[in-house]
Amino acid sequence: MKVLFAASECVPFFKSGGLADVIGSLPKALKSLGIEVRVVLPKYQTLAEEFKAMLTPKAKLNVQLGWRNQYCGVEEFEYQGLKYYFLDNEFYFKRDSLYGYFDEAERFIYFSKAVLKALPYLDFRPDIIHVHDWQVSILPLLLKAHYSNDFFYQDIKTILTIHNLEYQGVFPKEILPDLLDLSYDYLTVDKLEFNKDLNLLKGGIVFCDAVTTVSPTYALEIQDPFYGKRLDGLLRSKPNKLKGIINGIDYSEWDPEKDSLIYAKYTGETIEKKLANKIALQKQLGLKKDPALPVLAIISRLVSQKGLDLVECVLNDLLKRDLQLVVLGQGEGTYERLFKEAAKTNPYKVSTNIRFDNELAHRIYAGADFLLMPSLFEPCGLSQLIALRYGTIPIVRETGGLKDTVLSFNESSQEGNGFSFANYNAHDMLFTIDRALGYYNLEPYWSNLRKTAINSDNSWVNSAKEYQKVYTSLLV
Repeated sequence: MKVLFAASECVPFFKSGGLADVIGSLPKALKSLGIEVRVVLPKYQTLAEEFKAMLTPKAKLNVQLGWRNQYCGVEEFEYQGLKYYFLDNEFYFKRDSLYGYFDEAERFIYFSKAVLKALPYLDFRPDIIHVHDWQVSILPLLLKAHYSNDFFYQDIKTILTIHNLEYQGVFPKEILPDLLDLSYDYLTVDKLEFNKDLNLLKGGIVFCDAVTTVSPTYALEIQDPFYGKRLDGLLRSKPNKLKGIINGIDYSEWDPEKDSLIYAKYTGETIEKKLANKIALQKQLGLKKDPALPVLAIISRLVSQKGLDLVECVLNDLLKRDLQLVVLGQGEGTYERLFKEAAKTNPYKVSTNIRFDNELAHRIYAGADFLLMPSLFEPCGLSQLIALRYGTIPIVRETGGLKDTVLSFNESSQEGNGFSFANYNAHDMLFTIDRALGYYNLEPYWSNLRKTAINSDNSWVNSAKEYQKVYTSLLV
């Protein structure tokens, strides 16, 4: 079985969010199951020089977008046992950031077209093209509309994974003839039309052969109007096409036993060594050096989706508790200012770090006692999975992947790996934080809770097998 992943980002090359982590790790897990996987990406100018030096030219071709005839260079190299293709066009990809430009539709329709045009030059004819999010979601339609009579492309199946339904790629209808080379016959409610505009993600859902999203609960939630972002009706009409498969994390990167970025390595059997990470973290961040104080961490984009309005509502009350708060991330100015002011007012109790910092993230996961994720919605979430891997107890709202991966602690049975609350309510969140703090260092509950957390299996092994089942079903 041959599968080509097409996506707009992938670690370690380019990253803006969790999509990159998935594209960087899922193909490895699929390869271990005997699936031949390759990955195709845009060649952004931000690609590190060390990787650029490894690229080998594969082909040069032209891609037609309406009246535009655009160059495409195909380059490849093998990294950690996987082959990657990079599609080069400086007009679209020689920019400072991955996203956020006026011509986003043109950039990623070009990429989708270029992927299809490049296939015969790759020495790799995929059985399945696996596309991710709106940036490549129009590829299944382009395959059916423009290549149905080409023998090389016949019987290639497509699967779309929705990582976050919030982002759909909605653009003016004029791009149908101008960029997609399609007639307005496709601008109907059962195809691409979306409030008189054109919706690329909708097109992917309609024309691909299978749709997955990144957790079973999120797959159910997006069929509800609140979470469905006006695509809930379409998704409800295709129940046999949609499947939720929980994300995993890359255990080669996130492993407290081998992590070179943390202060002291540990396992589930030596979890008492985690305390050394906490003490070192307090010292590094200028917090009061007190190993008895619980450390509550927020490692997140600082945006409303992450439930930070709940935190804002009760922050003063929260800081009256005997705890320390560590924040890492950047985002909306409201929340950046909120946590900066909290750190200014409580310098030995709050550490606010407005940036993305991979090394510090590793150290916080290793040194914190709790991770707070009170998200309004969370398709999957990776932070809670990493926290569990490091024996850091997640406190989450029961939504999406958070509900699927965090089981609230039950004192009677001593089952559970974290704490959760259902209602999107600041005082329910605060009550749950207080409940979690009540078990902090209360034996034997605390030891059992941490061992259960660190022994939770959130690797890609099981999830990769679920993707394999989907692939197999398409080829029957």
